[in-house]
Amino acid sequence: MKKLHSILACVDLSAYSISTMEYAVALARGLMTEIVVLNIINSRDIQAIKSVSAEFPHRVDIDEFLKKTRESRYWQVDEMLNEHFSSDSERMRILVEVGIPFKAILRTIETEMADLVVIGNKGRGNVIGTLFGSNAEKVFRHSPVPVLSIRNIAQFSR
Repeated sequence: MKKLHSILACVDLSAYSISTMEYAVALARGLMTEIVVLNIINSRDIQAIKSVSAEFPHRVDIDEFLKKTRESRYWQVDEMLNEHFSSDSERMRILVEVGIPFKAILRTIETEMADLVVIGNKGRGNVIGTLFGSNAEKVFRHSPVPVLSIRNIAQFSR
């Protein structure tokens, strides 16, 4: 098997995030590999805020919104990692990116030189889960590296 230097774990702070990290950590422990934990702020959310700020320019500051959202996401991911995976934190790095989720994941694979992607097959809620699922599918089709899909074990139990 090829030596894995970097695992990209994609988390959206949904119920799948813990399972995604469990698999990424298990693989990293066995291989002494770095884990890059990626969270993406969907650019559609930013566009929605920009639309509102056009109507209320004195009330909505898009740069401030983005800064606060990045900080909030970073600390939410960090809190999840500290709560569930503190013994493995030395091998983890958190990235919060903005963009179309599947494009941001593909870009991060390249910039971080990831050797493997671990991603949940669904995401937040029903509607967003469907959208994230389609993003996961696009990652599967276009990723230059192997992709490990994490499923809801309770839903698909044997």
